[in-house]
This record gives sequence, C-alpha cells and structure tokens, in this order.
Amino acid sequence: MKTDIRTRNNVRVLGRTEGPVLLFAHGFGCDQGMWQHVLPYFTDDYKVVVFDHVGAGGSDLDAYEPEKYSTLDGYVSDVLELCEDLDLEDVTFIGHSVSAMMAVAAAARKPDRLGRIILVAPSASYMDYPEDGYTGGFSRADLDDLLVSLDTNYLVWAATMAPVIMGNPDTPALGTRLEDSFCRVNPAIARQFARVAFLSDVRHLLKDVSLPTLIMQASADLLAPDHVGVYLQERIPGSTLVRMEATGHLPHVSAPKETAGIISQYLQQST
Repeated sequence: MKTDIRTRNNVRVLGRTEGPVLLFAHGFGCDQGMWQHVLPYFTDDYKVVVFDHVGAGGSDLDAYEPEKYSTLDGYVSDVLELCEDLDLEDVTFIGHSVSAMMAVAAAARKPDRLGRIILVAPSASYMDYPEDGYTGGFSRADLDDLLVSLDTNYLVWAATMAPVIMGNPDTPALGTRLEDSFCRVNPAIARQFARVAFLSDVRHLLKDVSLPTLIMQASADLLAPDHVGVYLQERIPGSTLVRMEATGHLPHVSAPKETAGIISQYLQQST
C-alpha cells in the first residue's frame, strides 16, 4: 500500500493556517530539525511547512526507492507533489545545500505554485569542470576519494567530516550535532544520497530560473566557496546575493538569528 506523501515525507505544517507559505528543505545527512531555531522567527506571520526527504528523519523508510532517489529529479518530484497535495501557492522554497539544487531544478520547471526561491549555502556543482572554466571546489578525484571514504566506514566518515563541514571549531557542539544527524541516517541511503548531492550539476538550469532568487553565501564554507555564490548570482537572472557573517556550511544551525533576519528582510522586499 502506497504511503500518502504527508506520512512518507513526515510533513508538518506550523504557524498560520492561511497566508504566505514558507517551505523549508534540509540538506544531506540532515532532517527538518536542523531548521528548529530558525522557524520561530516566521511562525507568527507565515504558514510554515517542513518535511524530511525520504530516507531522512521521520520519513517512511519503506518508501525509499533506490532507482527513484538515485537522481535529483526524484527528490524534486516529491517537493512538487507535496506542494500540490497541500494545495500550496506562491510558495517560498528555502533549500539548504543539495536542497538548493532542488530549488533551482523546481524553479526551472516554472511550476505555478512557487513564488520565489531562497538558496542557503548553495552550489551549482561541487565538481570542477576545467573544460568549462568552472571551479566547484572539488576535482572528480577529490569526490571519488570522499565517496570511497564514506563507503568504507560511514560512521568514521561522519565523525571526521561533520566538524569540518560545520566549520565552527570554536563551538565543537555544533560539529557534534551534525555528526549525530549523520549517524541517524541509514548508511546505505546516506551513501546514495551523498552521490546525488556531490555529483549533481544544475549549471545548465540557472538561466531558466525566472523566479525571484536569494543566494545566501556563508563565510569560510568548505563545500560552497565564495566564488560559487558569485557564479550563481551572475547566471540566475535578477538574483540577489547576500554574504553572511556566519561561517561554515550550515549557517541556519550556527547562526539562526542572522539567517532568519536575512530571509525576513528579503521576503519583505520581494513581496
């Protein structure tokens, strides 16, 4: 029996029952809980929707289909289905990391239900493409080594990489929080989602994004260096780039107040 999408993706609707809609989507190795300190800034004025990608958090693990979720499109389809099922309109899709790629892909399809996209710590591609003059930050060999390490011992990989990705060494509890999140994911699913996250490439879709777009670029982000934010801003028509004081790849976790403030200001200016 097919699980309904609200159960499948552990969908929660918070805040107002009517009004403007914010849809928050998490990144690799995370779940909706990573937004917990950002959400209170919006629940008084917005209808807030959070969910877990299939395979993460409280999603229905029995609904995980390896073939469907071997590409970004499988996740994008879930997001658009969720919007349709909840009858959401003029949605602000706020995506972190790989979910920012999903936001670009969804916006490029020009669905009627999206009004704007907000990309938190985004990248168009983590891989370098020297033949195109694009530097994502990692060579194919770098990514192959990362994925081999992840395949060999996922728990060791999680313990090693979480503090590096979080990027706030003066607050080690943040790295521990991300490690704990990584370790809650089924390793087989994590390995496949890692390939989706690190090997996807949405560069060809950027020119097709016609929705208002905010790009939030954190400082000292190992996975999404500063020049990647500039690349996105130059290629998404009419987009806005904001450089954050927050450091690391999860500014919504390390600096929720700043993250919420930037989002709030952009929403006020773009409505």
